[in-house]
Amino acid sequence: MAIDTQTTITGPHTAVPQMDRLTGRAKLVLFVLCAAQFMVALDFSVLNVALPALGKDLGLSQSALQWAVTAFALPSGGFLLLFGRIADLFGRKKLFLTGLALFGTASLLATLAWDPASFLTGRALQGLGAAVIVPTGMSLLTTTFPEGPLRDKALGISGTLLSLGYTTGMVLGGVMTDTLGWRSTMGLLVLFAVIVLMLAPGLLPESRTPERPRLDVPGAVTVTGGLLAVIYALSTAAQRGFGGADVWGTLIVGLALLVAFVIVESKASAPLVSLPMLKRRTVAWGNLGGLVTFSMMSAVIFVLTLYLQETLGLSSFETGLIFGIQGVASAVAGAYAARFIGRFGARRVLVGSLLGQGVFIAALLGLGSESGALLATVAVSLASMCHLGAIISYGVTVTSGVPNEEQGLATGLVTTTQQVGLTVGIPLLGVLATTQASLFDGVRTVLAIDAVIVVAAAALIGLGLRKRA
Repeated sequence: MAIDTQTTITGPHTAVPQMDRLTGRAKLVLFVLCAAQFMVALDFSVLNVALPALGKDLGLSQSALQWAVTAFALPSGGFLLLFGRIADLFGRKKLFLTGLALFGTASLLATLAWDPASFLTGRALQGLGAAVIVPTGMSLLTTTFPEGPLRDKALGISGTLLSLGYTTGMVLGGVMTDTLGWRSTMGLLVLFAVIVLMLAPGLLPESRTPERPRLDVPGAVTVTGGLLAVIYALSTAAQRGFGGADVWGTLIVGLALLVAFVIVESKASAPLVSLPMLKRRTVAWGNLGGLVTFSMMSAVIFVLTLYLQETLGLSSFETGLIFGIQGVASAVAGAYAARFIGRFGARRVLVGSLLGQGVFIAALLGLGSESGALLATVAVSLASMCHLGAIISYGVTVTSGVPNEEQGLATGLVTTTQQVGLTVGIPLLGVLATTQASLFDGVRTVLAIDAVIVVAAAALIGLGLRKRA
């Protein structure tokens, strides 16, 4: 189903419009796709504040509460590449609608959960639905909006809502749990899924690759198993540290499976991941930028939450307000990111945004043990504005120049990087804050390491993406 425009570029299965501006119908399509992404981002954080209340209600011990997060993170990160490729082959719209239906049903199960098993089953199915929605939604966006200013603008809006959804979830989670109970946080997701599912069928175009090659089953098994094992190991390490044999054993198995995946893909006739695509400078360096910006910013948010509440003694509401201001700053950055990309190019914006993110994270080293709320609010908001610029520019960098038949793969890589980044940041750095004798000293250590990593990554990516003579 094409969007009304003056000129149409005909693809193999759908008309991809060539637009000079966003028409009314294009805005509706963008709204549906962004609402789905916002819903998934909301699910990442809306339950965090509600965990203690949830545990008391369902009888989950404090040590078992991590599974409320891990049960979602495992399938949502582990199956992204697989579903991105399946969507390329069998239809993105069809799979997107299936994912929405699964996500909504799973959210309803989590809302009505009567014991830990039913709740964790709902969370796992939510994660599976998210693994379908995210890559198919992104590939529908990049195939619906042609490469250039309009795609940059669409990705900018999507990235803004992604960041805003994560932040909004932290604020809404506390308010809804205090006023309506923890089940309301899951019920909100049911409402989102129903609304999007009602609008999507009549608005979204169908698209798929012209050929129907065989699915790369060995590649699917090794990459999915590898990602599941790595995410499980890192999620467990976030709760118990890296001292357990099960953490290291699972991590080694996961890395071995990912190495096997690379070997399998180099020999497959119809690979799940095109290794030549990974050799593109824009794909490789762009995804590195995405991995760094997501993982390092998630670690900052985690340690700042601890600092504000445990060190400064702020309430959950006051902490949520600070992150609400951060969310508004991110939205402002998203409104202008596409213009900066159009003027300076996605590569320069990516490098500059990472550099700015690192500098403002370093500014947080000025936090004191008795005061620092104002500095935290200003610095994290500015860092988040740069973070948002990095999110949008890395998505544009990776997907630019990729043919439509491989957009599902490209966006699958983008979203896999996003999900893995959100998952690994806290285990890799957050554990340093919680295992030191002084929480304040641990927070400062994490912030210093975080800033160095982001600035160093900006320098490396700048060198990797510079134009060759």
